[in-house]
Amino acid sequence: MSPDPKPTEIVLIERMEEIERENRRLRRFGVTTLLGMAVMLGVTVAVFIYSGSLGAGVPQNITARQFTIRDGKGTSRGTWGIADDGTIRLMLSDAGGRPRVRLSVLPEGGSGLSFADSADHKLVVLGALPDQSTSFVMSDNQGVPRAVLGMSPNGSANLVFADHDGVTKAGLGVDGRGQGSFTLADRGFPVAEPDADTTDEPADSQPRPAAAPGKRK
Repeated sequence: MSPDPKPTEIVLIERMEEIERENRRLRRFGVTTLLGMAVMLGVTVAVFIYSGSLGAGVPQNITARQFTIRDGKGTSRGTWGIADDGTIRLMLSDAGGRPRVRLSVLPEGGSGLSFADSADHKLVVLGALPDQSTSFVMSDNQGVPRAVLGMSPNGSANLVFADHDGVTKAGLGVDGRGQGSFTLADRGFPVAEPDADTTDEPADSQPRPAAAPGKRK
């Protein structure tokens, strides 16, 4: 004779108790997992802080040819990378993605920094070449160079001013020996001639008219 089956309400109660025990076990497992993750995260952060505080370097090396910075809208606001010709460039853009600041280092060692407007006209350019010559160029809102300050390897310095077509109209210069010159192109003022006792100086040290920024085509 088979035993009487359990009443339905007893079966349901036993089943609910079993489910509750399973839920408690899962909760304990979840808490333990979260605690373990928190410990691991704390150890990772501590390693980064400890490595940085001791100056032992970074614990990870990231290698890439180019990095891109994007804002919340996905617009490129900056890029940093190396071109196929070996030039390293850092470019910063405005909210519209238009390049405004460029910093470049050429493979042979020359470097340059430029600032542009929204139409990508280079308004200010600063350059340094491997031969130790430097230049500082200021342009108008059409990108035409209007004022150029330059230094040559032999120590001569020139400051020239141009019209809206980029044609030199006036210039100031000091050669490597310290002799100054002044030129007004419209009036035909000649560049100062060297003294008679300095004509044996090398040709590249003789005073010359300041170079024109270049006429716009």
